[in-house]
Parts: sequence; structure tokens; C-alpha cells
Amino acid sequence: MVKVHLDPSKLPVDAIAGEPAIDPALLTAQHLRASFARPRLAWEPESPDESWVTPGFKLRRAAVLIPLVDRPEGLNVLLTLRTDHLTNHAGQIAFPGGRAEELDSSPIETALRESEEEIGLHRRHVSIVGVLPDYVTGSAYRVAPVVALVAPPFGLAADPNEVAEIFEVPLAFLMNGLHHQRMSFELPEGKGRRSFYAMPYERFFIWGATAGMLRNLFHFLRT
Repeated sequence: MVKVHLDPSKLPVDAIAGEPAIDPALLTAQHLRASFARPRLAWEPESPDESWVTPGFKLRRAAVLIPLVDRPEGLNVLLTLRTDHLTNHAGQIAFPGGRAEELDSSPIETALRESEEEIGLHRRHVSIVGVLPDYVTGSAYRVAPVVALVAPPFGLAADPNEVAEIFEVPLAFLMNGLHHQRMSFELPEGKGRRSFYAMPYERFFIWGATAGMLRNLFHFLRT
């Protein structure tokens, strides 16, 4: 596994994905539940660039919650800004979640437990609607993205050891291909080039695995 330290927000944009936005009228709790409940047409999730993972390295299991907050103005995606001192993905935008533990009965249980621990989101406010295909991260985790609706009002309490800030982004903004940037950089020691998506929003730079999983949610909802 190759460790890379850079500020991705300073990189040039290689391309804009550019697909049309999903109709905001379809980005509702009702339509989201229907999308996961009905038989799906074939769709291809984008495979993450795994070139920085050492061949043969055993991937660890993890899960994240993709919490969609049902606000009067529309669905918002709940995200976190990780603290700067963490070993993996320090200072990055992330979904609440983490490594699976032996007592977890499923990826859903991992996502719910980690969300309670990281941001104090109690599971009584959370309604699971589906799970997207696994996503491999540069820190060698195989992550199950668990999509859920979150019903206000609810309280949050960030774990200061892991989470510096909690914020929301309108789902309609993220489900627009015009906001999906493609970027890349050279890996050290001649190990090739890594490509990734970014979705800048106001002062937050959403990129890497988080943007990749949002990109797959976009693909899923478009089918």
C-alpha cells in the first residue's frame, strides 16, 4: 500500500463527468425507498482505482452509513470532517462508519454502531433502505455503503477524537454529474497514476472514497 500526502483541492481538474442531474422531484424519501425495493435494471458501479493497494494485501471489512436527512426542503447528505491526527483519511470528508468488529452481525450493524459512536446518531432515528456495492479504499478497507433515511429531530454529538465537524449537503447537488470532477496524481516510486472523483461544495472538498460512493449512488438512482 502506498502512502501519499497531498492537498487534492490544489490539483487541476482533468475532466467533468457531466451527466444530467437527477430530477430533484425524484430525490425524495418515497422515491428512494421505491428505488431500493424494486428489481433493478443492470447497472455498473464504478470500480475504484486500486493501483495503490499492494497485490495480495488482505482487505479489512468496514461499513459506512450514507445518512439522508429528510428535511422540509429536500434530502440532505450528512457528512463528517475527520480530525487531522487520525491514521487513515485524516482531515478528509467522510461518512460516519468504520471497521467491522467480531460482534457485528452485518455491515448494517457496523454502520449503525459506528454512527452512534462517532456522531451520536441514535439508530431509532435511522431507517435502512439498502446497501450499495462494496468500495475498496486506499487504506485497504472493503467498505459496505449502507444507505439510510434519517428522520429529524435528532441530536448529534461528535467524538472529538475522530470528528472535527458534522455538516449536511443537499442530495440534489451531489446527484448532478456537472458537479463530479475527475482528478489524478502521480504515485511515488513510479507506481503509476491514481485517479479519483471530487465534489467540492462550499468550503468542503469531498473526494476519494466518499465521492466514489456518492458517484455509485448517482449511478444507482439513474437506472
